[in-house]
Amino acid sequence: MKLPPYRYECQDALTFLKKEESESVDLVVTSPPYNLGKEYETRTSIEKYIEWLRPICEELVRVVSGKGSICWQVGNYVERRSGSKGEVFPLDIFFYSVFKDLGLKLRNRIIWRFGHGLQCKNRFSGRYETILWFTKSDDYTFNLDPVRIPSKYPGKKYYKGEKKGQYSCNPLGKNPEDVWVWKRVVADWEKEIWEIPNVKSNHPEKTIHPCQFPIELCERCVLALSNEGDVVYDPFAGVASTLIAALKNNRIAWGTEVEKKYIEAGLQHIEELENGCLKYRPVYQEIYAPPADLPLVQGAFALNS
Repeated sequence: MKLPPYRYECQDALTFLKKEESESVDLVVTSPPYNLGKEYETRTSIEKYIEWLRPICEELVRVVSGKGSICWQVGNYVERRSGSKGEVFPLDIFFYSVFKDLGLKLRNRIIWRFGHGLQCKNRFSGRYETILWFTKSDDYTFNLDPVRIPSKYPGKKYYKGEKKGQYSCNPLGKNPEDVWVWKRVVADWEKEIWEIPNVKSNHPEKTIHPCQFPIELCERCVLALSNEGDVVYDPFAGVASTLIAALKNNRIAWGTEVEKKYIEAGLQHIEELENGCLKYRPVYQEIYAPPADLPLVQGAFALNS
């Protein structure tokens, strides 16, 4: 496939952002380091960690367009002190305050639930992370049709009134509610919980990155919160999951990453996408069989994945 233009640069996000024009990005989808001491980060106090990211958040707000969005996906920071069993700091709480202070408006706090991870001994094992979806204004891009889900009862009809006998459902599918459930077999935007496998050793997208972002997670944000031809940027691009989600759906993709080896792996993935041989976990959908006379538009997200 012929890919839209993209930029995938080996430099830190703040340096990159300071050179970009204001309101030049339509959508930010990213997952910053969690301060866990991974190979690509230096573990520090929670206060210093937030202060390190604050200037990047400020620049992101500056470069995002008036109709744009920021999807900031984070987990929990566990503070480990000598003799302590570890205190948990939910990072989304801290970053909510940061972005609110910068004038953004929270539209959803989305839960990403996954089935695998480390087994804890002193607390319940963590199996979710959160996405904070912020917008810059009340006039923001939100595409409902690409993310509609099949109606639970597509053949249901009005039983009284002027519309008696007519179908009561939208032929494109149901309007997503503010609670999303996304299961491995049945895709459902009903609830604010997305159940998506994290990228572990047997995942088709697995690379050398220890905390890889699933393409599927990025793709949902791209489809709903941007239009074709828009600029989608990931300041912590890793192995290019966000870029691939954007390019796959005809968006212009920008990404920055400080680890050269991750960029090399990401470029290989982008080349595989262009050549039609990229391995990634598909968005599984269960299609409900509607009545034969109920028209359906093939462009709906529930039908074209």
